[in-house]
Amino acid sequence: MGTKSRTNCFYALFFLLVGFQDSVQGRLLLINKPDPNDPAASARWLVSQNSWGVLNTISSDLGGAPFGNVVSFSDGLPGKGSGIPYFYLTTLDPTAKNALQDQRSSFTISEYPLGTCGKKDPENPSCAKITLTGKLKVLKENSKEAEIAKSALFVKHPEMRGWPKGHNFQFFKLDIEDIFLINWFGGPKPLTVDQYLHYKVIGLVDSL
Repeated sequence: MGTKSRTNCFYALFFLLVGFQDSVQGRLLLINKPDPNDPAASARWLVSQNSWGVLNTISSDLGGAPFGNVVSFSDGLPGKGSGIPYFYLTTLDPTAKNALQDQRSSFTISEYPLGTCGKKDPENPSCAKITLTGKLKVLKENSKEAEIAKSALFVKHPEMRGWPKGHNFQFFKLDIEDIFLINWFGGPKPLTVDQYLHYKVIGLVDSL
């Protein structure tokens, strides 16, 4: 067998073992979707595998109305996700400005962008979705957690490294206080923040 043939066989085996191609973002899902009867696994999988969601803040400019914004995020380095969403936000955008005045926020993520829902509608209960509610907090500059956020975000979103320094980008995290998870029929799954954060992530590998 020639070198080219061996290389092709290797890549075919690699893709078979690690998962399947994300039809939307061209990423690889490195693990299968968890059993819906394990809500903590489902929640951590959704957060680790996704790269963006809708972040909602309280808008002072709109008289306290909710303001939703599509944002990129990361919960950690590949294979080392913490479940805590980190963000790189600028105060030129309403989301960061709102959070600095009122930290109450929620962050919603859907399974649909991963391509694992097939032809199901995004609202179908078997196409999982999660809303994390809590406080959106700016991280202290040069702190240990800010460095963690920087590494997590810049690995998953390399473009961020080149974003304008003069736009006052800062690292934020969502301090989670409540979790709303739908991953099957029958209503939201009971899941505490403690169960979510302390889930034993055995074999749960993040994709880039």
